[in-house]
Amino acid sequence: MLLQRLHDAVVLLLHVERRFEPFFRPALDAVLREPLAVLTQALINLGRRDEGLGLAQEAPEPDEEAHLQAMIDTLGAYMRQHWTPGHFQRGGNTKTHGVVRASFTVRDDLPPQYRHGLFATPKTYPAWVRFSGPGPDWPRDIDDVGFVSCSIKVMGVDGPKLMDDERHTQDFLSICTPTFVTPDTRANARLQAWILKGMPLYYFIDPRDPHLLDGFMQSLWNKTQSNPLGERYWSCVPYLLGEGQAMMYSVYPRSRVYRHIPRLPLRPPDNYLRDNMVRTLDDGDVAFDFMLQLQTDPHRMPIENAAVRWPERLSPFVPAARLHIPRQRFDSAGQLGFANVLSYNPWHCLPEHRPLGNQSRARRRMYWELSKLRQTMNATPHAEPTGDEVFPPD
Repeated sequence: MLLQRLHDAVVLLLHVERRFEPFFRPALDAVLREPLAVLTQALINLGRRDEGLGLAQEAPEPDEEAHLQAMIDTLGAYMRQHWTPGHFQRGGNTKTHGVVRASFTVRDDLPPQYRHGLFATPKTYPAWVRFSGPGPDWPRDIDDVGFVSCSIKVMGVDGPKLMDDERHTQDFLSICTPTFVTPDTRANARLQAWILKGMPLYYFIDPRDPHLLDGFMQSLWNKTQSNPLGERYWSCVPYLLGEGQAMMYSVYPRSRVYRHIPRLPLRPPDNYLRDNMVRTLDDGDVAFDFMLQLQTDPHRMPIENAAVRWPERLSPFVPAARLHIPRQRFDSAGQLGFANVLSYNPWHCLPEHRPLGNQSRARRRMYWELSKLRQTMNATPHAEPTGDEVFPPD
């Protein structure tokens, strides 16, 4: 009980700080974030050993399957404890800010080494993009952990896929931090156990297995969010870009967006992030560059450790496609409810973009089983979208 009270007191202080952060955080980020990130990454790398792997080479962990099962069991237990049938939500990236129509256009000036899979040929595809908040709960926007995510489902993609529940899609999942909150599935299983206890902060300071550097790295990008349409997102985990070549990707904003948060430092509207998205897309279109980064050093750009940021000085991000979100209204009940039948999984992909690393291997079964649980409990069976969906206005 004492641990819980201490945890809740720290969370309360964070909630207060979030209400004042927009007044000072942009200046701090501009001056300190990158130097602190470089220092943090240097300290993380000091504790790593060279595994002797080659480019795009994986090294499964001995107890990987046990860690995966623990994650599935714990997340499933959390969902059953916190949601009732008909109202189940996702175990991660839980709160839907909006699902918007988009187009995904592969560039015609990509260098040859990037032209694999979806990026082999210049072409425009329809897409559904889901912007969401943290999980596994559904907080007021001002009380979340300062996290947003961007999930892109590209449709009309021909060719065989690594999962057979969708035949014509390629999914790209990304979050607003350049590294993942846990380095591997062993650590992720421990984080989920602390979340189930209602005390996730103790994962980072547990003296038996601390993750202070990982937590600090996350804190450099987690902040009081103002508009998901204006944030940069990263894959955090690697993928194939053709056989024998690994990549990370990033979704980089190219448009001015509406960022005002009403009533700070008091209580803003519960869903002000969606409100700001609505206002932005009422005014005009939004664009992102979809960028690729090639792995060039298998140790300094690891496959199996998601807490390590791949250095851009070794391999810069290269624009590969344009994600265009046209002016639209997306906040009808029907379109928001459409999120319930969608399943985003990085294994909805061409073989040329197979997910790499232990956390990606875990995502295949974990996402599928938790999605099946959610949709079964809500009686909203999974549907593969086509891009032709129409929703009646409210």
